[in-house]
Order: sequence, then structure tokens, then C-alpha cells
Amino acid sequence: MENDQICEHIKDIKALKLPKELICEECIKTNSTWVHLRTCQTCGMTLCCDDSPNTHMTKHYHATQHPVVSSAMPGERWLWCYKDEVFADY
Repeated sequence: MENDQICEHIKDIKALKLPKELICEECIKTNSTWVHLRTCQTCGMTLCCDDSPNTHMTKHYHATQHPVVSSAMPGERWLWCYKDEVFADY
């Protein structure tokens, strides 16, 4: 991806926040399941993706306006900005 196609929210990230554990913190509270995990690059919370039944990371974005998440899945290296709908590999 060309650098000029990456939004300012992604450009502002200097160091990635990594998941503390490979769990959805909200699914654990309700004994629910998840498909994939995402880590918020503003606060570091790790939550489930939109393919999961509870879509906790999208709900987190709507509640907090924290724009950028990274994949928390081993081997995946990408960022997504909810606000600008921009995807970037890293």
C-alpha cells in the first residue's frame, strides 16, 4: 500500500500494542466464543472480530471512538482504521 493511501490514524502509530492474552476480554465475561481477535491500538484491549457472534471490537470502537485495531492472530500483520475504513499491512 502506498504511504499516501494510509490514513493519519494509522500513520500516528509509532509502536504496536500487542495482546496480553489471546482471549476476547468481553466474551470471557459471558462465556461466549470468538472467531478471531483484534487489539485496539489506543487502549490495548483485545476483543473479538466481526465474524464472531458478539462483534465486541466494533462495539468498542462505537463506544470509545478508538479508530485503529491490529490483528491479534499469530502470523497476521495488518491494521484497520474504523473511522477512515483503511486497511494497511505492516
